[in-house]
Amino acid sequence: MGKYRTILWDLDQTLLDFDRSMDYAIRAVFEQYDLYIDEKIAARYEVINRDHWNRLERGEITKEEVKVGRFRTLLEELGIRHIKPEEIAASYQEALGSVYYYIDGAVEVVTRLRELGYHQYVVTNGVNTTQNSKMKLSGFDKLTDGVFVSELMGYPKPMKGYFDACFALLPEGTREQSILVGDSLTSDMQGANNAGIAACWFNPQGKEKDIAVRIDYEIRHLKELLEILEEE
Repeated sequence: MGKYRTILWDLDQTLLDFDRSMDYAIRAVFEQYDLYIDEKIAARYEVINRDHWNRLERGEITKEEVKVGRFRTLLEELGIRHIKPEEIAASYQEALGSVYYYIDGAVEVVTRLRELGYHQYVVTNGVNTTQNSKMKLSGFDKLTDGVFVSELMGYPKPMKGYFDACFALLPEGTREQSILVGDSLTSDMQGANNAGIAACWFNPQGKEKDIAVRIDYEIRHLKELLEILEEE
């Protein structure tokens, strides 16, 4: 074990395929309420959802406003008035937490790092009940040492306050030996910068970096992290 001893993992789109779970959940709740849905509506929800999470990261709205506001916007655009956004939001969270899909290599890498003695924690902006459900169903609750959900920490990623709250619960000196692995530039990489820890961008699609943020490592496949840790 070299320079890094603690791995902070983002959950959605890093260890678990959130896009597949989201597509399943939005279609499931629309069917539950006998609402029509097609590719265009599912894609529109994805855009609205991303916008709400981006606003949360910037501290503009709260987690509760994300959970309900995205459905209020979608239902208003679709002209649906007979269903309360609070009601469909609750059903959606239940559906979202009932399924999981692994990112390729996620289980193997986390298992190997556990065998090697690394400490591993999940850092997530997701909804507490949903994330804990997915952690248990996927088995990551047994493979990692803990999960820090932003709504319980008092701040969202990427705010410094979120990471200060996380590291306050970890042994002294952990920050200097930590690396954050995540897919989001605005949440994970900016968060690592704000926390003063190493940043590893999981970028399987080879996207262009479009914001000014420090990235120490960039990987296309999670297994590449093993090589980085061996070299450092």
